[in-house]
This record gives sequence, structure tokens and C-alpha cells, in this order.
Amino acid sequence: MKLTPKQQKFADEYIKSGNATESARLSGYKQPHVQGSQNLEKLSVKTYIDERMAEIKSKRVMGYTEAVEILTSIARGELKETVVVGTPIGVEEVKKEADLKTRISALKEIMKRYPGNDKLIEQQIRKLSAEADIAEANAREVTDNGTANEIRIIGFDRRAELDERSETS
Repeated sequence: MKLTPKQQKFADEYIKSGNATESARLSGYKQPHVQGSQNLEKLSVKTYIDERMAEIKSKRVMGYTEAVEILTSIARGELKETVVVGTPIGVEEVKKEADLKTRISALKEIMKRYPGNDKLIEQQIRKLSAEADIAEANAREVTDNGTANEIRIIGFDRRAELDERSETS
């Protein structure tokens, strides 16, 4: 059954407020306290309200596919966040992609949803985690003026590191 324009307005107002009398009054009914409750008993009005409520609910609640899509955007660095940065001139908003740790977390969450995941991907995640840890450690060594306390070369040859330390001592 089709709703009259007045019934549809009533139903839309009822969805907003949950108050049948007020919804009937706003819809132009002469006896809102009576006609509001009568409208709620009509199958066509009730069906319309139920369908609209289901539609609203589905738009408000994130589904599985949407969640994985967002995680994928984070992992790929496509989703940007706004960060407030202090500059000599003042404050500035900058868009930046997620840091490595956040991207790795997103990858791990995605991988949980796909059992039997690939060992190569797990190794890549471990490598990214290690790189993130190294970058974080190097960032901690940077002083307030933006210069590094020392230049570090990360590699497999520890002899060069030992030679460099003995020269500076």
C-alpha cells in the first residue's frame, strides 16, 4: 500500500522524534493525540517506518567489507590523517599518511581475516616491523633543533661501527 503525503510526513517525523502525537501535529492532523496512535496501527505506515529504520541502521553500522576496505587503505598509506604542526609562523594543519606501526597493525588485522595466509607476507610484515623499530629508535636520537647526535650506518659489518667509536674516543 502507498502512503498519503500526510502519512509519509507523519512517519518521517516519527522516525526523528519517536513521539506519535508530536509527529501527527507537525504533519497537520487536526486531532494529533488520536490520529498519531491510529497511524502507528496502520500496516502501511508501520511497514514504511520499519523499512526506513532498517535503512538508517545499515548506514550507521560498518559492515565487514567496509572495515577491511578501511584497513586496506591504511595499510597502503592511502588514508590520510590531519595533524597539527607548530611552525615558526604559527600552527599549520598537515595531511599525512599513517606511520609504519599503524600500517603494520592494519596489515595484521587484515591477515587475521584470511586464514592460511602466506608465509612471505608474514615475513614482509616482520621486516616492516623491524624497519619501523629502527626508524623509531633513530627518531629518538634526533635533538630539538633537528640534527642527529651522531651519524649511524646500519649494516651487517660491526667492525666499521667499532672502528668509528674508537676514533671518536
